[in-house]
Amino acid sequence: MPPPAPASTARFVTGPLFRHVAVMSTTSAIGLVAVFIVDLINLFYISRLGQQEIAAAVGFAGVVGFFHTSLCIGLTIGITAVVARTVGAGRVLDARRLATSSLVWMVLLAVWIGSGTAPFLHPLLAALGATGETERLAARYLAITVHTLPLLGMGMACSALLRSVGDARGAMAVTLGAALVTAVLDPILIFGLHMGLDGAAATSVISRSMLAAVGLRGVLRHRMLGRFDRASLLPDAKLLAVVAGPAVLTNLATPVGAAFVTHAIAQFGHAAVAGQAIIDRVTPVAFGMIYALSGAVGPILAQNLGAGQFDRVRQGLRDSLLFMVIAVGTAWLLLALGQNLLVQAFSVDGEAAYLIRMFCSWLAASFFFAGALFVANAAFNNLDKPLWSTGFNWARATLGTIPFAWWGAHYSAVGVLAGAAVGTAIFGVLALVVAHQLVGRIGAKT
Repeated sequence: MPPPAPASTARFVTGPLFRHVAVMSTTSAIGLVAVFIVDLINLFYISRLGQQEIAAAVGFAGVVGFFHTSLCIGLTIGITAVVARTVGAGRVLDARRLATSSLVWMVLLAVWIGSGTAPFLHPLLAALGATGETERLAARYLAITVHTLPLLGMGMACSALLRSVGDARGAMAVTLGAALVTAVLDPILIFGLHMGLDGAAATSVISRSMLAAVGLRGVLRHRMLGRFDRASLLPDAKLLAVVAGPAVLTNLATPVGAAFVTHAIAQFGHAAVAGQAIIDRVTPVAFGMIYALSGAVGPILAQNLGAGQFDRVRQGLRDSLLFMVIAVGTAWLLLALGQNLLVQAFSVDGEAAYLIRMFCSWLAASFFFAGALFVANAAFNNLDKPLWSTGFNWARATLGTIPFAWWGAHYSAVGVLAGAAVGTAIFGVLALVVAHQLVGRIGAKT
């Protein structure tokens, strides 16, 4: 059977935009959730060991891992925007060259950042508030996983390339395989072989290897890669950096805010940190649609911008916002109804259980505003204003998190989360207003 033709058609310049948004966001969310569900499954099985110190250690390690994952997500946003725009303009050979350069740069940067973190694990964890046995366990877990960041980055980059040509199902399949490996191996290594936390780390290594292998296979199947051209590597890096640089800085803002929240909650003890660790892993799974919006909507806006269809760019932003409201409302309802099952599943009580219940009942509503910020990010990243996205996300992570969370810390661990939610609401609304003004100016020029 001959290989399939290159997937070079600009699929998003025709057809119903809301359907494109729904399909791309849903399939991208499934793929992205599969990345985060690996951590959730790890924590679920670790929590069954009944030791809050170990669960808290996974929580602290997760903050460091969140920085790494956010770096990869930021790079994939740049990859998707640049390659999709090139595809939309019909420049297939350029798109292939950019795809190859994107993979090379992703791996190089992931090696530098991932392995470069290893010598600083203990001071990083201490700065987050980890102490004693909890700090030692978190460092041991990270000492294994940080070196596999290139595998995670390669898999996510391949998924981004598949999304850039409209193969949403292929992009989704990349990360589903890794999640399946985790679901199968975690109980075997953690309980069956009595490896505990080391078993969870080993599973992460194997699942990331699967992620990279399946992603590379999908990209090769579409014949998306061109011949490696060393001379084009630096010029292509400059093209990618226009979007990817600000996108990386934008995505790193979220873990910075999360790090401060974790530090503030650490003063309330291991139980509070364990509860926060569960929330941190449940939210990207529950709100996967929202986390995926910036990257998923990007190719839709980029292809229509590349094709000069500005009316569809405006409509795409409106449909993205509508989809976000539906997705957040559904997730909030499910969390509120299933909060008791969540508490029972992770075998927590006391402060940890109270924190989870308050989040599911009330604080999860802040994702309406986080979703507004993500929709605005998609507009900024793909309408030549990526630094605006960077500015709003850092403002939210600093001005919108630190003073509010600090104020809430004077009352309780729940107060920390409530304060951060207030800051999210403020900057989510501001970003959305500015995004609509930007789109309006584009409309006035056409």
